Amino acid sequence: MAKTDDLSRRQVVQMAGAVSVAAAASKLQGAPAIQKVKAANNQVQYGMIGTGGRGSYLLKHMRGLDNGRCVAVCDINQAAMDKAAQVIGTNPAKFRDYRELLSQKNVEAVLICVPLYMHFPITKDALLAGKHVFCEKSLVFRPEEIHELRALANSRPKQVLQVGLQRRYSLFYQTVKNMIQKGMLGNVTHIHAQWHRNPGWVMKQPAGPGNPQNWRLFRQFSGGLTAELGSHQIDVADWMFGVHPEWVIGVGGLDTYKDGRDIYDNIQLIYYYPGGRKLVYSAISTNAHLPYLGSTRPEFGECIMGTEASVEITVGDGESTMPTALWYKEVKRATFADPKDLKAKKDDVKTAGATFALGAGQRGLPLLMDKDQITGKESFLERELKFARRWLYAKGVLVSDEERNPVETAMESFFNDCRTLNRPKADLEVGLADSTAVILSNLAMDQDRKVFFHEIEKMGKGGPAPSPKAKKG
Repeated sequence: MAKTDDLSRRQVVQMAGAVSVAAAASKLQGAPAIQKVKAANNQVQYGMIGTGGRGSYLLKHMRGLDNGRCVAVCDINQAAMDKAAQVIGTNPAKFRDYRELLSQKNVEAVLICVPLYMHFPITKDALLAGKHVFCEKSLVFRPEEIHELRALANSRPKQVLQVGLQRRYSLFYQTVKNMIQKGMLGNVTHIHAQWHRNPGWVMKQPAGPGNPQNWRLFRQFSGGLTAELGSHQIDVADWMFGVHPEWVIGVGGLDTYKDGRDIYDNIQLIYYYPGGRKLVYSAISTNAHLPYLGSTRPEFGECIMGTEASVEITVGDGESTMPTALWYKEVKRATFADPKDLKAKKDDVKTAGATFALGAGQRGLPLLMDKDQITGKESFLERELKFARRWLYAKGVLVSDEERNPVETAMESFFNDCRTLNRPKADLEVGLADSTAVILSNLAMDQDRKVFFHEIEKMGKGGPAPSPKAKKG
């Protein structure tokens, strides 16, 4: 009978070592390390526009960065702005109108964390004001904004524009990309991704679009689940495949939440990439189970599948859980040691006249970071502790987590790029490709058809794109 593939210590060390090489390559390719203390006059002076949940989250994780200093905050909500100023602790100036913040000469860069429909107008004004810009995803909301922002940003090469797709700044995700480039996964043909919640977004009182807290639930302000959640994972697929999709099909429904919202409360999408590769994506609002990583994490993650191996990965929440990943080699088909055993099992291995044999089960292997690398300089005890951690990772007892929140790495990198004018990993074209996918995915669901990505070239140039209301279940 088939047996579970129980790896020996030697196999664990050998296979983990192979992944370690890819991890080291990722680090060499520019994942920012913690910077040495910089002089105050070399810090990038920045302003935060939008101090709600996301803006405050970023500020909390930028308190420890020494290459940027918050000198201004802006929000229409005075209480949120006051709280954000306390979070960052630099006594920033406060503004209710973002244009007043942009007029401040000491503000070199701005971070834009407002509702999606305001991303483009504020980004445009910030670029015209001569500021470097970090804008949360999705970068833009409408097709015409794609064309206008590309032209504007390209006309200002001395201003940095980065979009908030932080998975590109995770050492785990960079390691997986290098594993793919080195052929360690074989031919990567499929990616499955999900972001499931239970419950999803809840309508705040007073209900309706007049309450700013409900902006995600209405199409006049929001791109729905595709923009707010799916955009992260569509970008992962583009990055791992190394190309953009050719077309997308999908179905969305407003089936559970009858509270006045007009965005879908569940979506399922399939993206077709060159060479027949596919991303299968799901976002629902009624169940948070994640069937990856031994179900040790909830809600969101990706499974990247190649002909030689697969990787299950998630970025985590950056608070209680950090990025982690497991690598699964493709196992050989099960063998039967004794012909008599095969004969005895013939009823089990035949279905509709076709003989088959399942591969052996296995545990995923962790991607090992710096603290688990064997350098040869360790004491006997240190080395044995590293072997022990590796063994426990392989057995699923411990999880190998990234040591630093990718949000911190992304923001540190942004400030560095503002000084060097290097191109960000999540740059203008990455952001526009991601926004294109969001716009066309929603169109595919709204119009019940296959939408080709080349359609974006004509959209937004001869009139507004159609935006029908969500179909109700």
